[in-house]
Amino acid sequence: MLDPELLERITARRAELDELEEQLATQLAEVRAERDELAVAESVLERIAGQLAEERASARPMPGQVGGQAVMLIPHREPGQEEDTLPRDYQRIIIAVQQAARPVMAREVGEAVGVDVSVKSKLEPLRGKLLRLVDRGWLRKLPDGRFTTRL
Repeated sequence: MLDPELLERITARRAELDELEEQLATQLAEVRAERDELAVAESVLERIAGQLAEERASARPMPGQVGGQAVMLIPHREPGQEEDTLPRDYQRIIIAVQQAARPVMAREVGEAVGVDVSVKSKLEPLRGKLLRLVDRGWLRKLPDGRFTTRL
């Protein structure tokens, strides 16, 4: 006949293992649910990133026509692209901002490039050029309205 103490130990161990199995099954279900949620989140993120890329591409200004050919006078800055691809007056603006070695106001840029800053109607076109350079990634505008080169 079997030893009752041994049978009791086996029964107790079986109960422990059954409980552990239940805990592991619950944990496995939670892990699988979280993994499924992450897959959905990743899919949504990829879709949103694609939509944003399309929106950014369509938001870029359309090139103008010069001599029957499409050109963009102020192109979006690409990695490795130098200022010499810009028209000369825009190059002068960037050089003035770079030489300042600190963030500058439009008025200071105007003084550096020879614009009569005492006349508002002469300063506003320069401010427009600065903002165009910001929009295309050549310069950065700080919250206080000053401009600086992108680093």
